[in-house]
Amino acid sequence: MKKVTKIAQNTTDLTEQAKLRVAAYCRVSTDSDEQLESLDTQIKHYESYINANPEWEFAGLYYDEGITGTKKEKRPELLRMIADCENRKVDLIVTKSISRFARNTTDCLELVRKLLDLGVFIYFEKENINTGSMESELMLSILSGLAENESFSIAENNKWSIKRRFQNGTYKISYPPYGYDNVDGEMVVNKSQAKIVRLIFSEILAGKGTNKIADDLNRRKIPTKKGGHWTSTTIRGMVGNEKYTGDVVFQKTYTDEHFNRHNNHGEKDQYLIRNHHEAIISHEEFEAAQDIIEQRGKEKRLEKQSKKYQNRYPFSGKIICGQCGGTFKRRTHTSGKHPYAWCCSTHIADIKKCSMKYVPESDIEYAFVTMMNKLIFGHETVLKPLLISLRGINSDETLENIRALDKKLEENAEQRNVLVGLMTKGYLEPAIYNKSNNELLQEAERLRRQKESITRFLNNDFQNLSEVSALLQFTSRTSMLTSFDGEIFTRFVDRIHVYSRTEIGFELKCGITLKERIVK
Repeated sequence: MKKVTKIAQNTTDLTEQAKLRVAAYCRVSTDSDEQLESLDTQIKHYESYINANPEWEFAGLYYDEGITGTKKEKRPELLRMIADCENRKVDLIVTKSISRFARNTTDCLELVRKLLDLGVFIYFEKENINTGSMESELMLSILSGLAENESFSIAENNKWSIKRRFQNGTYKISYPPYGYDNVDGEMVVNKSQAKIVRLIFSEILAGKGTNKIADDLNRRKIPTKKGGHWTSTTIRGMVGNEKYTGDVVFQKTYTDEHFNRHNNHGEKDQYLIRNHHEAIISHEEFEAAQDIIEQRGKEKRLEKQSKKYQNRYPFSGKIICGQCGGTFKRRTHTSGKHPYAWCCSTHIADIKKCSMKYVPESDIEYAFVTMMNKLIFGHETVLKPLLISLRGINSDETLENIRALDKKLEENAEQRNVLVGLMTKGYLEPAIYNKSNNELLQEAERLRRQKESITRFLNNDFQNLSEVSALLQFTSRTSMLTSFDGEIFTRFVDRIHVYSRTEIGFELKCGITLKERIVK
């Protein structure tokens, strides 16, 4: 006789009310002792507040300290909390007020809508607003607008206060540059770091490049101000910093009305204070170093603030290593038959991580000329069929599919609104609400991904169509190239893939990649 095992009936009440997973968010806008004490008070308050509610389950506490609230990107804990909401770890967020959550109307509404789409509500204690029971966004928009104005007003007051301290010379530099320490609000020379500063200036005056200086410091394992690695950019910034002469220029940067920071090129007043602190470098050494940096830039046809500074060669930033994915850098060879070559930056830093050897610049240029001449010769058989194929895409059908997906997304949103209404009025148990809402959210996410995929496909095809048309027009009207032309390369090539020293691929802006062999 077969053995039969009885599985007992599940008598659990499936409609048993599940506890809401509640998290709290706190923020203080400065790192002063008084504000940090306020933060400690908030933390204790929310821990006891959430744990005191028998229908709530404590889901964590997120807090940002010493960080401005004007932009969400500057608050890592807020972003971590949103990520946990996306991972279904939080059902409700409690925060003190709208101004603590966001002082930017756009960010506030964007975050609220994003969390509502995830089925997560926010309760603002001060304003007594629960986004789960709001009929519209009007009140939240008004209040967050007021919070933004409050933030702007505080920022303007702070700017005025700082400007006054600039003018009367009482502004304190809280984070001095490498070579100095902050002692009771004053800049004091750090003797060990000052030796490195003098070394850097002496080597600049001796003609050594910033890359070589950075490499030497890294090889000697001398840490930077923050304990990191030296770079040529760090060295250039130090050599151009007037603070090493004992002088200081205030307001070299400024923040606009949208809370974005800019370098000050005369848009705002600047304030120079001479003999502000002890000097490490003399004015004569400093001026001589500036002259050397400026002369070196002229020799390389570079100017400060020029867009060509980082991309002064047609291949700059466009050559990709097929082995490690790193970008190639231009190298100058003092001997041999290839004075200029391009080499993988990873290989330069550590040959063990990438064995890809350099490719002569002349070989890349010759390969490009060969590839373009093939297109000029065979544009009728290569580019025309591609153009006809792209034009044959049924864009009307694609747009109809997008409209159908938009309609489904609207219906999905309406169904979720109905669920919210039923739950807030007590007609629906939270457990059933969560199950149904999660299913709708999953469906909405699937529809959004499908729409994004179709839209991206359609946009790419339109872009490719335009690029193929331009390339066909060029190749059909141009005679064979006899030499490399950087403007033609920049116009039609997006990047170069180096597969080996004998094979590279030109990824064109029209979406196709053409391989060429390098003939030695």
